[in-house]
Amino acid sequence: MMMASRQGAARLASSMMLVSRSFSTATARGIVAKEAVPAKVVGFHGDVVRMNIGEFWVRGSVFGLRHGSTASYSEKDKQQEKVNHSQTVGEGCDKAEEKKEIVSYWGVPPSRVTKEDGTEWKWNCFRPWETYAADLSINLTKHHAPVTFLDKMAYWTVKSLRWPTDLFFQRRYGCRAMMLETVAAVPGMVGGMLLHCKSLRKFEHSGGWIKALIEEAENERMHLMTFMEVAKPKWYERALVITVQGVFFNAYFLGYLISPKFAHRMVGYLEEEAIHSYTEFLKELDKGNIENVPAPAIAIDYWRLPPNSTLRDVVEVVRADEAHHRDVNHFASDIHYQGRELKEAPAPIGYH
Repeated sequence: MMMASRQGAARLASSMMLVSRSFSTATARGIVAKEAVPAKVVGFHGDVVRMNIGEFWVRGSVFGLRHGSTASYSEKDKQQEKVNHSQTVGEGCDKAEEKKEIVSYWGVPPSRVTKEDGTEWKWNCFRPWETYAADLSINLTKHHAPVTFLDKMAYWTVKSLRWPTDLFFQRRYGCRAMMLETVAAVPGMVGGMLLHCKSLRKFEHSGGWIKALIEEAENERMHLMTFMEVAKPKWYERALVITVQGVFFNAYFLGYLISPKFAHRMVGYLEEEAIHSYTEFLKELDKGNIENVPAPAIAIDYWRLPPNSTLRDVVEVVRADEAHHRDVNHFASDIHYQGRELKEAPAPIGYH
């Protein structure tokens, strides 16, 4: 009997040590439970039982205990009550008016943003201070004549990409614009990411070019979000976007690593083709071949357009954005052609 008692005590002590190591100090200590508490409240199976020495152990497997939260039971109960309360929908309420608070243990409060007139800002993808009025006075006819071998290669690469695009979309300019923006939003992100890594690797500033290129990518993405409200992509167009984006991302990534001046020059020519495409879009709108529908609400807020703006107004501001991106990328390529680095020239941040 004495031997059996000692062996049982040893097994109990070893089990308690194993469990106590599986929890943080904040969880394993200071929890008082008069009865066995179902362990599902901390995300594992078994029963939690209070011990006299102020710690607790679990009957059953101790595997997976590290996945339990370090929050106390009372905190978790409060969180669960808040979540349940936020998910409760009153009878007869319109679903469009439902507002569910996202409860976070980490105490990150939801932001409350309002417009200048005091009304609530309804967009989470961009903020009022990120909006702007497009500069429509920019020269749309500027063109960089290809002279060097890399310039000519960049120019004809873009021209070769236009042929299958014309064949596939023909005069469906809404879908064409949507496809164009899924590609045009890639170079800025790739260039900004590589400059970011270079800045970390070499312990040096970027001259603001990281922010400028990421800003360009975000602006192109907002073009896509806008045209998504106008042209609804079909399933095969979505499949085409996945394929084209995967190929183009990796090709441009390698191209930028090998020759940034070629990569930026190619994007400059790509933006020139975008200007041409949007000009043709405007011609079709003026002819009445495409309905000049009211501008999407997201476009009105993003470009600070008048409330009665139409699709034609949206295409004009998007075309102006593409002209600015053309200038930025040709400028970046010129910097490299002069044997300099981008950080040596101030980046055109906020150039719209």
